[in-house]
Amino acid sequence: MRKIVFALGLLALLQLPMAAHAYIGPGAGAGTIAIVLGILSSIFLGFVGILWYPIKRLIKGWKASARPSAEPRREVEDAGSGSGPAGTGREPPASGDHL
Repeated sequence: MRKIVFALGLLALLQLPMAAHAYIGPGAGAGTIAIVLGILSSIFLGFVGILWYPIKRLIKGWKASARPSAEPRREVEDAGSGSGPAGTGREPPASGDHL
C-alpha cells in the first residue's frame, strides 16, 4: 500500500506544469494592484467606521464621568451675573449705536 501511495505521489509531482509563459503589462499590473489595494482599504475603513463611533462615545463618557461635579458650570455662573439681556454677557447697545 505504501509503495502505491509513494508511486502516485511521485507521479503527481512529475506532472506539475512548467512555467506559464504569460506576460502582464505594466498597465494591467498597476491596475490590478490598485484594485486590490482599493478593496483592502475599503474593508479596513469599513471596520474602522463601524468600530470608531462606539469607541468615541465610550471615551466621551469616560471623560464626562471624570469631570469633577463639585465645580459649577460656567453657564449657570454667568446666568445671574450677566450685564446684558438674559445673562448673555453682552452689553446692551448704547442709545446712539445703531447697525
